Amino acid sequence: FFVALWGFALSITRYSIPEEMEEGSFVANLASDLGLDVRSLLERNAKLDVIHSKNYLDINKDTGELVIREKMDRESICMTKTTSCFLKMDVILSNPVRIFNIELEILDINDNAPVFRRKTMHLDVSEATPPGERFSLTNAVDADVGANSVKTYYLSESKYFSIDIQTGSDGSKYVDLVLNGKLDREEHAIHNLILTAVDGGVPPRSGTASIIINVLDINDKAPTFSQPVFAVNVSENSPVGTVVMTLNATDLDEGTNAQLIYSYTLYTSEKTQELFSLDPQSGEIKVKGVIDYEESQSFEMYIQAQDRGANPLSGHCKVMVYVTDLNDNYPEVTIKSLKRSVTEDVSVGTLIAVVSVSDRDSGDNGAVDLHLNQQEALPFRLDKSSEGYFELLVSKPLDREVKGKYDIKLIVTDRGFPALSENETITLEILDVNDNAPMFSQSFYTIHVMENNPPGALLTSLSAHDPDLNENQYLVYFIMEKEIVNMSMSMLFSINPENGDLYGLKTFDYEREKEFLFHIEARDSGVPPLSSNVTVHIVILDQNDNTPLIVSPWRAHGSVVEEVIPRSTEKGHLVAKVVAVDADSEQNARVTYQLLQISDSTLFSLDQYNGEIRTTRMFSYRDPRQQRLVVVAKDNGQPALSATVTIKISTVEHAMTFLETTELPLEYEVFTNLNLYLVIGLGAVSFLLLITILVIIVLKCQKPKPKAIKMPPANRNSLISQRSSTIADSTLISSDAYWYSLFLAETRKGKVVVRQPIIPKGAGYFVSSIPRSIGPSETTDSRASTLE
Repeated sequence: FFVALWGFALSITRYSIPEEMEEGSFVANLASDLGLDVRSLLERNAKLDVIHSKNYLDINKDTGELVIREKMDRESICMTKTTSCFLKMDVILSNPVRIFNIELEILDINDNAPVFRRKTMHLDVSEATPPGERFSLTNAVDADVGANSVKTYYLSESKYFSIDIQTGSDGSKYVDLVLNGKLDREEHAIHNLILTAVDGGVPPRSGTASIIINVLDINDKAPTFSQPVFAVNVSENSPVGTVVMTLNATDLDEGTNAQLIYSYTLYTSEKTQELFSLDPQSGEIKVKGVIDYEESQSFEMYIQAQDRGANPLSGHCKVMVYVTDLNDNYPEVTIKSLKRSVTEDVSVGTLIAVVSVSDRDSGDNGAVDLHLNQQEALPFRLDKSSEGYFELLVSKPLDREVKGKYDIKLIVTDRGFPALSENETITLEILDVNDNAPMFSQSFYTIHVMENNPPGALLTSLSAHDPDLNENQYLVYFIMEKEIVNMSMSMLFSINPENGDLYGLKTFDYEREKEFLFHIEARDSGVPPLSSNVTVHIVILDQNDNTPLIVSPWRAHGSVVEEVIPRSTEKGHLVAKVVAVDADSEQNARVTYQLLQISDSTLFSLDQYNGEIRTTRMFSYRDPRQQRLVVVAKDNGQPALSATVTIKISTVEHAMTFLETTELPLEYEVFTNLNLYLVIGLGAVSFLLLITILVIIVLKCQKPKPKAIKMPPANRNSLISQRSSTIADSTLISSDAYWYSLFLAETRKGKVVVRQPIIPKGAGYFVSSIPRSIGPSETTDSRASTLE
């Protein structure tokens, strides 16, 4: 039997490990401990069977080691709080079947802190509790066992309480709260303590609980007054219900022990109790009867305050009430004479009212003073005329526009203590006089009006303000007459006399009138009437209502301008120059030029700003002899207006050639190098010119002489090609504009000279032209080459 038991004992293998080991941690070499070959574990299909528990372990069949499969918590595996905790399992082998018994002891570690079942413990302790009294407290529990369980308790510092630790039969620690000193609720009503439980682990863990001790009150404090004797003053004739004073005794107890009741003691006289009432709850003393200073000057009250404890305690005080003599008759003020209204232009010193004052009291209580209300500065003063009589006079000039009505408050006050006063209010109305002229909001109005406005259109509304009243405030507006170019201003503008609406009576043209300056007067209906005027500046704004006028090259209406140039013309040669004028102003008069139609766009170019048409290349034999150009002159208005001119350019094979004679002395022979054909041609042209001039002179002599256009002689060195020269004079006249004359000349180099002499003002448009002339000009002594 012994041998059998020994063999059984030897067949159980025991291991010990701490709880909370990590997964995969090594426990033991199972193959070595069981005397097995590592290969046999795999061959014999070794497996681990845990009895009555979850499988926390596993066998590594490659190494024969027993390892942790899942973390183990000793407190979860062994629910009962025992010192030892075993996990039983079997290792089962097959082929042949063999079973090995294994016991794994799980050792406790200090992984749990002590915990109180109640985090906050409330205790009610009477302040009459004697020292040494004990109070049981809830103990702490620790899931750990042995040395890791609760070892001791600690209490936060307190001079009134301590703890007593006791050990139970099972080793558990219990704690009692012990009262060390006498409690005083009035000194310290609540005690807050912290109880700490500490276990014996390394390192130790702890848990805390709060202990709130509420000290219960006992009636150990008597009510007290702030002072033993109170002195208070009360006026005679004080109305019933007047509060004399409020007593406020204090009791440091609480609850019913602090609830007080106030009452008179037997030492208070019955008369005093008839005149004054005492509220038993609030301690308020009020007047109950009629107090007369002449009958009694003071009263004594003896009052006690008693609490409502089981054994009531009380406190006492004395109240002295002193009666104050009053000035109980009010002064009187009487209006003897009064003016209800005055005009605003009355002189300073004008009498408004006569007032008398009186008081039925005597002495200082019967002496009275009369004054005006000082809260606002009034243009009035009081003068004493005789004993008890005063006069109310005007002290400053009145202005109804500043204030039209005065409420004059007369205040009469006696010299008693406290002083009594009475008042009387006089209402004085200030009547208006016409002392204010109408005023415009501006001294100068600038009004912009677009030209071509419809007649009768509203331009603006002018309004003036007159602070006077009634007829002194009613205003009439009218235009102050002024003639402009023999035309009355009232023919151009109209104003509504009632509301100041200003209308334009005609359609304005910016090109004729640019601005108007006149005055508008506003006059009230007072007697005598007052007026003021304002300057109005009407500015006419320009509209793009004028089409550009082409003045060069000149042509009859609807005709085509013809120009002749030689086919040998070089690139960049000036063929013609288009000049247009626009009667508008600024952007509306800014003219640009564009080619609307052109027979060959590669042959000619047009400068969009100065209107010069130049060749862009030389003529070739393929180019037709006649070219047609349509040039449009467009202004920069919105919308833009335009005019067009058609130019027909003809080319000739040969052109007359002239030598440069500029800067040569007069004695120099100009024609030295010219061939005979050129001399013959020039002679023939000169002869034809002379015949033409003679014919014109004869015709002029036979007809009435028209207004001649003076043509200055041509300059000496000026040469003219076969192409036509156009002379145009365009003049734009308006009431505010100058004449503009445009003189064009073309030198043999193709340059244009533009001159603008100032000519006196006129009216309307005037366009004059001089017919073209073809042929060489005569030479003169002048070196400038200009055609005027």
